[in-house]
Amino acid sequence: MTPRTRRRTIGAIGIVLVGALVAGAWLALQILRIGVAYKAKMLCSGTFVSRRDAGAVLAELQSDDLAILRYIDVDVDSAARSVAASGFGIVRRRAVYREGLGCALALDGLTPPGLPAADRAIVTPNPPTPAVKEAAREESSPKLEAVIARAFSEPDPQRPRRTLAVVVMRDGRVLYERYAAGIGPETPLIGWSMAKSVTNALVGILVLQGRLALDAPVPIPEWKAAGDPRAEITLDHLLRMSSGLRFDEGMSSPRSDVMRMLLDVGDAAALAIHKDLVAPPGTRWQYASGTSNILARVIRNALHDDASYLAFPRHELFDRIGMSSAVLETDASGTFVGSSYMYATARDWARFGTLYLRDGVWNGERLLPEGWVKYSTSLAPADPQQRYGAHFWLRIADEYRGTGAQLPVGTYHAVGYGGQFVTVVPARKVVIVRLGDTRYADAWHHAAFVQEMLAVLDHD
Repeated sequence: MTPRTRRRTIGAIGIVLVGALVAGAWLALQILRIGVAYKAKMLCSGTFVSRRDAGAVLAELQSDDLAILRYIDVDVDSAARSVAASGFGIVRRRAVYREGLGCALALDGLTPPGLPAADRAIVTPNPPTPAVKEAAREESSPKLEAVIARAFSEPDPQRPRRTLAVVVMRDGRVLYERYAAGIGPETPLIGWSMAKSVTNALVGILVLQGRLALDAPVPIPEWKAAGDPRAEITLDHLLRMSSGLRFDEGMSSPRSDVMRMLLDVGDAAALAIHKDLVAPPGTRWQYASGTSNILARVIRNALHDDASYLAFPRHELFDRIGMSSAVLETDASGTFVGSSYMYATARDWARFGTLYLRDGVWNGERLLPEGWVKYSTSLAPADPQQRYGAHFWLRIADEYRGTGAQLPVGTYHAVGYGGQFVTVVPARKVVIVRLGDTRYADAWHHAAFVQEMLAVLDHD
């Protein structure tokens, strides 16, 4: 190799190394941004919405694959009800609590809104859940006790289940419940993507009121420009995850759409709304959390009034079925994060499932349109795996199923990250809620658990 060639080679290697260092630094910064935001948001909600001890919340947040979060500093301000987080002084994020609306990250210069004064006056922070009918303790059989005990066991300490709560409700009556240490019947817990099914209910209420229609294009002004093919997207397309919009749901990249939407932008719905169409509406199924947040914006646009919008979930759904603990959180722009950020006690999640078990009728009053539950639990035509309906799962993902588990025909589920489940079994008039902090999906075999639970109930 000549000296000139050697110099060129060394120069080229130097350029590559500098590029790699720059790319690595950029990626590290993006990871830090997401990590700082996540710790601030989840600690805020865990402390001020769930009303749990901040130390216990931190221990869960910083466990397993997220142990790196220990290097992010946090400051919990109990008086201001906010949490500030800092990553080495480079990235700072702040999450603020609003009564009745939970916590939101203050991003993009936006100030997260609060409830109107009239609604704040009647909302106390996480009021206790009204009494529900409970089976006498002695009615619980040893076999049922054993099934529940196994749900809270840890057969593989390297892949912990961390079951936090289980509630079994039959025809509106609590048959059994159990909670992990530090969790109780009064503790609101996050449902993650179970919020999508709640979004389904809020949309259904507006359909019943005549404010929205399944087959009509949705009220999104950004899609109304002449020649914009997104103008053809209907409510049905969104509910069935078949809008045709581009969206990256990947959890492994800090720059994926879902990570940025939840933790790095002040207006989650706007990020999803501005995505390009990559397939004709109704022809391509793709699970996308952005779709649910578009629906949250659709609800906001349909109501035409932000004060009414912020009070809508409580006035029109939660209060009417006794979900007094439920909190659906907004982003900094004031739009509900209908994909992911909702808290409720295990009993109240069971109440939600019971509303669907009863075909959308509560105490003789129809809250959801006639046929809405049937629609929500019918197969999305574009889903090639035939396991999704309209913001409800009709079949559990393989990693949660367990070997050979079979559930009764017609069973459906609200499902969330970390092993959150509201399972509705119409054939048995049963709703089973399991909430947890399961970082490894295959550590919790939900279908097998439900099958075992039903077998015991059938013979009690």
